[in-house]
Amino acid sequence: MEKVKPRTLSGYMELLPEKQVYFEKMAEKLRETYALYGFTPLDTPLIEASEVLLAKGGGETEKQIYRFTKGDADLSLRFDLTVPLAKYVALNYGQLTFPFRRFQIGKVYRGERAQRGRFREFYQADIDVIGDGTLDIINEAEIPGIIYRTFNELGLRNFVIRINNRKILNGFFEMLGLGDRAGEVMRTIDKLEKIGPDKVLAILTDDVGLTAEQAGDVLLLITCEERGIAPLDALAAYDGRNETFDTGVEELSTVVRYLTAFGVPDTHFKIDLTIARGLDYYTGTVYETTMTDHPEIGSICSGGRYDDLAGYYTDKKLPGVGISIGLTRLFFVLEDQGYLNTELTPSPADVLVLPMTDDLSHAISFATELRAAGVRTQIYSEKKKFKAKMTYADRLHIPYVVFIGEDELAAGKVAVKDMVTGEQISVSPGMAAAAIKAAVEKTERTAPIKEPEKN
Repeated sequence: MEKVKPRTLSGYMELLPEKQVYFEKMAEKLRETYALYGFTPLDTPLIEASEVLLAKGGGETEKQIYRFTKGDADLSLRFDLTVPLAKYVALNYGQLTFPFRRFQIGKVYRGERAQRGRFREFYQADIDVIGDGTLDIINEAEIPGIIYRTFNELGLRNFVIRINNRKILNGFFEMLGLGDRAGEVMRTIDKLEKIGPDKVLAILTDDVGLTAEQAGDVLLLITCEERGIAPLDALAAYDGRNETFDTGVEELSTVVRYLTAFGVPDTHFKIDLTIARGLDYYTGTVYETTMTDHPEIGSICSGGRYDDLAGYYTDKKLPGVGISIGLTRLFFVLEDQGYLNTELTPSPADVLVLPMTDDLSHAISFATELRAAGVRTQIYSEKKKFKAKMTYADRLHIPYVVFIGEDELAAGKVAVKDMVTGEQISVSPGMAAAAIKAAVEKTERTAPIKEPEKN
């Protein structure tokens, strides 16, 4: 029979076991942190009816979506976690308690051109707070606190959360007579960091149709900090000229005022009037989080406030605020930049039990005792030479090996070898289990990420 050459499709990440441990540890830290803030886990189907996923329809989404038929059913793979959330809330509205706080970590699919760091199948990690009719501004202030704690738990320290408010931009554009082109202008200024002010100015005038004066006014406001003017001071000069603008400034000021109380130091956030978020459904506070040592990577966490989550499925007003972390891309970037913490042991087990007698009962019982104590344990029962068994433990980075032979059985003890230090001791099974458990608990607190030391 002719063999099929194994291959992984372009745009799909498939990790070796060691790296998968790091990835799972990152996902675990996210789940633990989100749960601390009272978010409930949610899992929605990978496959939905195409009419549900494409309710908004058109644009790049429809071009990138994976769509297929099965019998008479027109089906699609989800392309994000927000649209399935909207469907879920609309469908289960009567059974949910609001504000509804959910987190979800799951795979999404986009048929875009695969390239380095961009994937067709990838994990997103989202949190959202959904209100029933209204949603207090404090929820928008809490989000940066969650972002800050999340990245600290992962082991990242050098990052900044950039904050803006879409009402400020919308109101400002209305002042300039650009209300009907607000979306186009926002999508253009959102590119400022990537293409620079000159190209943004050219697009605003040549493509969007702004006058030179209008385009200049836009750039003067959003780049005020580069000219030494604090954003809130720059915004104060327009006070009272537009109601939407004034509301946005008030909301932004409120969010900033509560950030310290939510645990975000002023070293880790900034008002950035260039942050617009290209998607039209954002209506209030918006967020972009970037690594200060690698700004070229772009946003590693983004999101914002929206006032009508499920308008395509229900007449009920369901405002919300949320963020999304592209977990697969973030992992790829951190690994590529050397951020994986070598102090974390990427092993599938904490202990390898090696029976040294024909009767395996005692070894099995001790392994059962270790597992009952919460220690990940393997039994190696293969008929291999001793060196091969130790090589197995070493290659899997298993930190402890326990030998149970005739001498240990006679003395009522087990031999425990620390594979890192090489030290070996003989102790009672109970003491061995307690000591290993204590050592394992210390390593469990190790963050999966450690920023490289600067030269």
